[in-house]
Amino acid sequence: MISSKKKEEKRQFIIFIITGGTSAIINILSRIILSNFFRFEIAILISYVIGMIIAFLLAKRYVFLNSNKSIKKSFPAFALVNLISVLQTFLVSILMKNWLIIFFDNLLFIELISHTCGLGILVFTSFYGHKYITFK
Repeated sequence: MISSKKKEEKRQFIIFIITGGTSAIINILSRIILSNFFRFEIAILISYVIGMIIAFLLAKRYVFLNSNKSIKKSFPAFALVNLISVLQTFLVSILMKNWLIIFFDNLLFIELISHTCGLGILVFTSFYGHKYITFK
């Protein structure tokens, strides 16, 4: 039988994936739009900030319900965890783009796949970072 603590962590993780997926979609869509005005690398960074704000609001509202930290205290911690995450996203996205460009010549496809992989790698590091640092 699964303990109530394990059930709660499983619930949190599933809802984190859903809310994180929502913010990732917003992140990707905003990057696609921003890519019309900025280089890929700059568009990734700006769209990450947009996605981060959405992710914070959704995580605070739906995932980490037991957190008593105010927005004033939890947002700086959230930003710190996401600073590490944006570095992961940036590096993975750029590395993936440079690797995929060898095999494909459709730049829009390459950038979409690269950015999606860059965001996807964050699921576990972000969840535990926010659980134990941001919303503890």
